[in-house]
Amino acid sequence: MKTEQFYTEYKPLLFSLAYRMLGSVTDAEDIVQEAFLTLYKSGSDHIQNMKAYLCKIVTNGCLGLLRSTRKQREKYIGTWLPEPLVTTASEETDPMQSYLQKESISTAYLLLLQQLSYVERAVFLLHEVLQYDYKEIADIVGKSSANCRQIFHRAKRSLHVKDDSDLLDHFDQEQTTNLVEQFMQALASADAARIVEFLSTDAVLITDGGGKVKAQLQPLNGHIPISHLTSNFLKKLPGNLTYRLTMVNGLPGIVVYLDGKTLTVLSFKILNGHIVNLYFVINPDKLTHVF
Repeated sequence: MKTEQFYTEYKPLLFSLAYRMLGSVTDAEDIVQEAFLTLYKSGSDHIQNMKAYLCKIVTNGCLGLLRSTRKQREKYIGTWLPEPLVTTASEETDPMQSYLQKESISTAYLLLLQQLSYVERAVFLLHEVLQYDYKEIADIVGKSSANCRQIFHRAKRSLHVKDDSDLLDHFDQEQTTNLVEQFMQALASADAARIVEFLSTDAVLITDGGGKVKAQLQPLNGHIPISHLTSNFLKKLPGNLTYRLTMVNGLPGIVVYLDGKTLTVLSFKILNGHIVNLYFVINPDKLTHVF
């Protein structure tokens, strides 16, 4: 019963940490499940700080997985994007889920974290997002408090982060949702002239096919090239295309279906009423959890 209670209380927090570390929904879920399995086997009576104990297991699990898959990531075909985290309306209304997803889990933010080494990423997230002090972080990652402080500041400089507000995606829910919906309507009608209206002139399109399906291997820059490419994206596909607006990585996004099966998930970075980054996850291996 105790393990079940801890699971209910800490799972959102632990999943948030693991997902930010890995950029993979399925791997994050596996790491969290393994952490609670370890807790179940060892018992909880000897644990003084359950939150720190579980965070340590999850952090170490993530670091181990990242190191073991380093070569696989280096050989990845095309541009790597994180697995999209698609949430339901009921999940979005949960206070804990809302905080964990909207504050710093956008696609743009997860890509930013990829600039850091694995240990830098862990220290940065534990301090910046989970608000651990350096003494607690030192125990989790197995380094001194002073070293953790240095690692954190080095990571923050690497990300060019001046203050916490630089990490957040501030947006008006209704306005952003309307913009995304209108963009999708233009995309579905293959209207290049209309698509341009929603893009900033220096917009960037990133697609992730992982070598499994045809995709743009390098980021595409500029609103005109992007409008031409995306206007033909859905038009050339055979079958019945449908889509739904939802929340992707805490922000308004789109899931597109071909004959009822998930084809791609779209997420965006929006500034000043225009789309500055478009992220298309097409790799089928990263869409198995999306329905």
